[in-house]
Amino acid sequence: MKYTFTLLLLLFIGVSAFAQDTKFTDASESDPKAKVILNKVKKRYQSYNTMEANFTLDIEFPEQPVERQKGKIKQQGEKFHMSIGTQEILSDGTAIWLIFNNNKEVQINDIPEDEAESIMSPQSLFSFYEKDEFVYVLINEMAEKGRQVSQIEFKPLDRDTDYSKLRLTVDRKTAEIVRMKAFGKDGSRYTFQVDKLVPNKAMAASTFTFDPSKYPDYYIEDLRE
Repeated sequence: MKYTFTLLLLLFIGVSAFAQDTKFTDASESDPKAKVILNKVKKRYQSYNTMEANFTLDIEFPEQPVERQKGKIKQQGEKFHMSIGTQEILSDGTAIWLIFNNNKEVQINDIPEDEAESIMSPQSLFSFYEKDEFVYVLINEMAEKGRQVSQIEFKPLDRDTDYSKLRLTVDRKTAEIVRMKAFGKDGSRYTFQVDKLVPNKAMAASTFTFDPSKYPDYYIEDLRE
């Protein structure tokens, strides 16, 4: 799938010693303290009818300057509209539209049924740990920029994944996600930072509907089966 920011929505994993030295082999062995925090995060986001978040994505590769992109996510249930740089991804809950403004191209896809691809949804960002595909542990509690945060690290149980670990930082007071960082096995790093979050904002139905009249000169390719 031509989708240059798929890794934005992976956003997941943690510390080298944990990834390399842990003996955990099953999700049931995860840290109970971390589970308590994650349940609070889940409860917080499930309480929102809608959500709008401004974010920053930092992309790092060895010996290369950091690439920084700003974006926004709007979400209502399974519907979402995300923009980052010159690209957009839109879903009405039945299909996904990938909009490449630089190339004036739109791709329409079925919502993936495969578990590995379903992580593309922003909804998965706040519930991915429930898939029993990770073992996780609370690694740190600290003060950061005037607030108390907890850091949880995730190790994928599948050794064939492209990333070695994920690190989630949570605001201890609000139970909201501060950032997520994915560590690629090739030395790459992807950091998703939540800059501002507005819950329960009124959103028009058209927010999550693709309107071809707004893209009159675009090539539209329907890849749905």
